[in-house]
Amino acid sequence: MDIFQVLTMLGGLSLFLFGMSLMGQALERRAGSRLQTLLGKLTTNKIAGLFTGLGITAVIQSSSAATVMVVGFVNSGLMTLKQAINVIMGANIGTTVTAWLLSLAGIDSGNLFVKLLKPSSFTPILAFAGIIFYMFCKNTKKKDTGIILLGFAVLMFGMEQMSGAVSGLRDVPAFQNLFLLFKNPLLGVLAGALLTAIIQSSSASVGILQALAVTGQVSYGAAIPIIMGQNIGTCVTAMISAIGANKNAKRAAMVHLSFNVIGSVFWLAVFAVIKAIFNPSFLNEPASLFGIAVSHSLFNILCTLLMLPLSGMLESLVNRLVPDSVQSQPPTELDERLLATPSIALQRCNTVAADMARISIRALKEGLSSLRKYSPEIGEAVRKKEENADHYEDILGSYLVALSSRQISEEDSTEAAKLLKIIGDFERISDHAVSLVNSTEEMRTKKISFTDAAVAELHVLSAAVNEALDLTLTSFLENDLKIASTVEPLTQVISHLKEQLRTNHILRLQQGGCTIDAGFIWSDLLTNLERTSGHCSNIAGCVLDIAQHNINLHKSLREMRTVSADYHRKYKEYIQKYSLS
Repeated sequence: MDIFQVLTMLGGLSLFLFGMSLMGQALERRAGSRLQTLLGKLTTNKIAGLFTGLGITAVIQSSSAATVMVVGFVNSGLMTLKQAINVIMGANIGTTVTAWLLSLAGIDSGNLFVKLLKPSSFTPILAFAGIIFYMFCKNTKKKDTGIILLGFAVLMFGMEQMSGAVSGLRDVPAFQNLFLLFKNPLLGVLAGALLTAIIQSSSASVGILQALAVTGQVSYGAAIPIIMGQNIGTCVTAMISAIGANKNAKRAAMVHLSFNVIGSVFWLAVFAVIKAIFNPSFLNEPASLFGIAVSHSLFNILCTLLMLPLSGMLESLVNRLVPDSVQSQPPTELDERLLATPSIALQRCNTVAADMARISIRALKEGLSSLRKYSPEIGEAVRKKEENADHYEDILGSYLVALSSRQISEEDSTEAAKLLKIIGDFERISDHAVSLVNSTEEMRTKKISFTDAAVAELHVLSAAVNEALDLTLTSFLENDLKIASTVEPLTQVISHLKEQLRTNHILRLQQGGCTIDAGFIWSDLLTNLERTSGHCSNIAGCVLDIAQHNINLHKSLREMRTVSADYHRKYKEYIQKYSLS
């Protein structure tokens, strides 16, 4: 093997790994909503979890990436350790899909239709179709489809380059002796583990093994232990990803390692016993690409069949290996590991934003209730909620910016933009809640009270704001456009109410029915309630805008107020409902 063949092999390996990465990332973006659906099916049911892991890994073509995703889920509290065990088992089976695709290169027949199944026959067609999709389509999904096809074509071209470069090794005695060494099962396991740990992908290392198999020097007796070792080596990625995670995430990574080590050790022992007693002749036969794919799948299925009934014992084992610390870390609200799967990361952002929305709305409602009946506990609770809302805005803003900088689908980009616009409004609502509490406390300290007429008016305005808060929260959480469209007319009524209440206060002041100090607090209350309704309008307007792929909020609201018949109908209803007379 001369220097040029070595360079060709390295070039082929580079293209192979790049194509696999490119295809996996595009598949992930293209199937983003499907990943969310698969995640939603997670239950404590072993079979459901198993097939979820299998499905996710089959989509993104990497058990390492799937397991890192699982570690992120557990670290974020999205998944329990029990669920993670079943998903990891499924991921080990799902990763075998790549080997089956690569095995098509080993098809050898004179039949035309069989020849068409060979990658060398259909890869150029896929590459041509892929470049058309990528260069001439503006739609993001179609572009991703093009990248998937191009990634697969690059992967297969790299595979052929590797196979062609190493084919001459079949006559090299040193190469033959190397694989004679790997007939020692322990050395084979070690070689497979090291190779996979270096490139951090069992799918890729199996592909390299298949490329070497074209030399005819890789026997089944050498290939099977190498495949067993590859399952152990692929755990490196998950173990690295668990650094700095909470104890349950570390346990999830340890599940991956324990599952593969126990399965490999058990079946390696069975393999060694069978080889020593029966010495099947097929172990000395050259392994084919198809045979390696079968061995890879069969080994992972056997490991799963062995460990699935023992998942409870596996959970107990990792709990012992990673014991509870004195101070347990809470789940990470937004785990950076999830950024590797943008659709799942965005789903997590939606969940955290929903928590923030509930907290902010609850804070404002408690602030309103403090106007009627104040207690120090209410004041403390409102301030705590405002601190939580500030925290959520900080982490969500940073996370969404990081997420938006990645290659994500058009739909995900739009959703991220919506969340970035909305979280600021929810945070400001919580600020107004604290302002309401401050006003109440000032009244108690200065022994200020409102007139009965003012209290009655404030009750009407508070009821209108309460309804606006409810409508806003529902429209955001359920993405309900019909409800969102009812918020703007209500906020306009609230704005008019505020002006009426301000005017009525001036009249009472002129008649001597109210004091200047009470007037200052009254003005602050009205301003805070009106601005709260303004933030409700922004949130509901953003929900409507994003549905229409429009980001010009003020233009949308102006058009609604001028041309929408539903807007004017709802406005009249709210005017009557919250009339002061």
